[in-house]
Amino acid sequence: MTLPDLDPRTPVIVGVGQASERIGEPGYRRLSPVELAAAAAREALADTGADAAAVAAAVDTVAGVRQFEISAPGVPSPLGRSDNYPRSVAGRVGADPRRAILEVVGGQAPQHLVNELAGTIAAGSAEVALIFGSEAISTVGHLAGAPDRPDFGETVGGDLEDRGYGLEGLVSPVQLAHRLMDAPSQYALFDNARRARLGQSRQEYAAGMGALFAPFTKVAAANPHAAAPTERGARELVTPTETNRIIAEPYTRYIVAREKVNQGAAVLLMSVAAARRLGVPQERWVFLHGHADLRERDLLDRPDLGAGPAAVTAARHALEQAGVGVDDLEAVDLYSCFPIAVTNVCDGLGLPVDGSRELTLTGGLPFFGGPGNNYSMHAVAEVVHRMRALPGSYGMVGANGGSLSKYSVGVYSTTAVPWRPDRSAELQAEIDSAPPVEQAATADGWATIETYTVKHRRSGKRTGIVVGRLEADGRRFLAVTADGDEAALGLLAAEQPVGGRVYVRSSGPVNQVTVNG
Repeated sequence: MTLPDLDPRTPVIVGVGQASERIGEPGYRRLSPVELAAAAAREALADTGADAAAVAAAVDTVAGVRQFEISAPGVPSPLGRSDNYPRSVAGRVGADPRRAILEVVGGQAPQHLVNELAGTIAAGSAEVALIFGSEAISTVGHLAGAPDRPDFGETVGGDLEDRGYGLEGLVSPVQLAHRLMDAPSQYALFDNARRARLGQSRQEYAAGMGALFAPFTKVAAANPHAAAPTERGARELVTPTETNRIIAEPYTRYIVAREKVNQGAAVLLMSVAAARRLGVPQERWVFLHGHADLRERDLLDRPDLGAGPAAVTAARHALEQAGVGVDDLEAVDLYSCFPIAVTNVCDGLGLPVDGSRELTLTGGLPFFGGPGNNYSMHAVAEVVHRMRALPGSYGMVGANGGSLSKYSVGVYSTTAVPWRPDRSAELQAEIDSAPPVEQAATADGWATIETYTVKHRRSGKRTGIVVGRLEADGRRFLAVTADGDEAALGLLAAEQPVGGRVYVRSSGPVNQVTVNG
């Protein structure tokens, strides 16, 4: 399709921006989350190549990605926070939108908002939308106890479409009872299940994780916005040391998402009509060729804990909609909070996981940084730059939220294309129609280990977590090891605990596994 033939409501990305700072480096300004997002938004406005003030005045919709401190009830804000984050940012860049959105929790949020608001523009319900997010976790932690700490609190008021936390189904009562709430332990269950399915030894699987992520460190080392711009080798990444301690088996600290960052990113979308009216040069336009948003079943309902088929389905659908295959992609950025988030999609799409193909544009969450829910906004910014540099090529961003729970995908290119609705609702109905795995909230009897991990605390204390199946009826259960049960921990330290036999006992809402009945 030629540009003159486009529906004037066709959405295009016309501007992207990123901002960051590192404590102790020249130019460090102690920026708040609002200020980081505003800096990125100003860059996105300037990136249009048009009059930035005129573009800002035309913004009718803003959408903010939640910081961690506003992602759950009762989380403290040591330095204070805005009562209306989206409008705080909008006001700083000269925008006065009629609509302001605060999105739900999850790393899928940036790409989901791009997909959603592109559709809103195509429907004629908006013309210019500014999306942004930010985190200043590093600064907040650094200054929380300082005598001259800044005050990040502000009251701006105004309308706000607060969509809530969106935490439903992400952590079940059974998980709460067994303290399976932290991301490393949940993802470790998936990676250990995948290792068992592949039949790999501990050493082989660790080497694979290192090979996967070593190229990410090279990209991060060249990225001025990276929180940890240090190139590391594959073996170094997965070898436990005093500075690279084990977090939850099989993860060392170097290969898990880095949350202590100061980073912000923004994306500006508008209709073709608005882009023409505001004077945005056509060489700045990037089109969304394919898109999808899907949700996985709740953790313990999933038939295979070593895979996340919803993410794969979302990626396949977005590629099909774009009319391209993985071999046609010039650029790929897959959400990389933990190795399984990358390998799950690679396994499903046939992408190599040995480091031979670039799978990140930023450097990935362990090395570039994991700015709360907003990482993939940086990925979108990078893919837009890449697409402009290589006109006619294709790039894909895969954004993950929860525990392989939510997945949003976008396929991008400068090639003009009309807006096309996706089939996510239909595909979601298919995912939801499959029967869940039958579970035993309280479990007693002999059982088989389905997957596991061992959490390692700084104090040296270890706790085993087991997902198993009762021999009597095949129901799935969640359990932990009792304090001081070295025999059970010894079993989990074996070369391959999956398939091992344990005895599980319930005590109130908590199940405990041991080696002997």
